[in-house]
Amino acid sequence: MKTRRLGTELTVNPVGLGCMGMSFAYGGQAEKDSIATLRRAVEIGVDFFDTAEVYGPYENEILLGKALGPLRGKVKIATKFGFRISAEGSGAERMVGVDSRPEHVKAVAEASLKRLGTDVIDLYYQHRVDPSVPIEDTVGAMADLVREGKVRTLGLSEASAATIRRAHAVHPIAAVQSEYSLWSREPEDAVFAVCRELGIGFVPYSPLGRGLLTGAIGRSGQLSANDWRNTLPRFQTEAMQANAPVVAALEALAAEKGVTAAQLALAWVLHQGDSIVPIPGARKIGHLEQNVAAAGIALTPEDVVRIGDAASPDKVTGKRYTEAALALTNG
Repeated sequence: MKTRRLGTELTVNPVGLGCMGMSFAYGGQAEKDSIATLRRAVEIGVDFFDTAEVYGPYENEILLGKALGPLRGKVKIATKFGFRISAEGSGAERMVGVDSRPEHVKAVAEASLKRLGTDVIDLYYQHRVDPSVPIEDTVGAMADLVREGKVRTLGLSEASAATIRRAHAVHPIAAVQSEYSLWSREPEDAVFAVCRELGIGFVPYSPLGRGLLTGAIGRSGQLSANDWRNTLPRFQTEAMQANAPVVAALEALAAEKGVTAAQLALAWVLHQGDSIVPIPGARKIGHLEQNVAAAGIALTPEDVVRIGDAASPDKVTGKRYTEAALALTNG
């Protein structure tokens, strides 16, 4: 499997694993099933795992520590800081703001190391840009953690091109993570260019449109009542109905190739650049195996254009986040 580079120091296989849904937002699942999926991922070549303190909160990091502890030498673990977390409430409602003060950056790192059961975090992201703290101060604290040997490389999530440039001037940024898929292509406007210029890798989260591009979610009623996606504009009934023809077009193209819609959507993302490493979520082993196999799908330049046109953002109804959540992006 040909590896891909994130920055100058981190080399990983082309498809990683986003672990959030095992503990947070999408309903979760039994711990034993998540551990089985995580360990199967390592068996089939996944070596890049993405988590965050806020997933649970905290539960996802603990899960990865249990599942991957015995396999630590074979994997790279990315985690994130940047939210203020309330002691009250449950799930996403415990996220009560952003906090990237230097002292918070360091305190979260110490706590994450303990939960993950490791002595170093391979990639430490700022989860969302904090408008009240200069990015130079935040990255300065992150750089201290690198010098102390507690963190290997640094990343930003949902940051603007200007913020990425300012951050990189303080300490090299290895990776930028943002939502990116066939129908969420905002990073193409400016972020891709600055990442290429500065040698920064790009890590798309939700490369399958939070499951919508798989074709498996036909209507909002298929999600559990406590699934956070029920709150998102694209998962409202009218939007789902309006977007059904787009998904059907993707499924038709996938059938021509003899692959699933999810695999074709992932292959399209992988063909956008050699320093792009998507992290699709997968709770079930079957879905995990399909996602990893997408790295072996060859597309011609004509294929890439045709697929991109079939599911382009202008054909999509509904925004990717609520207005409140969008206000925290592109900082």
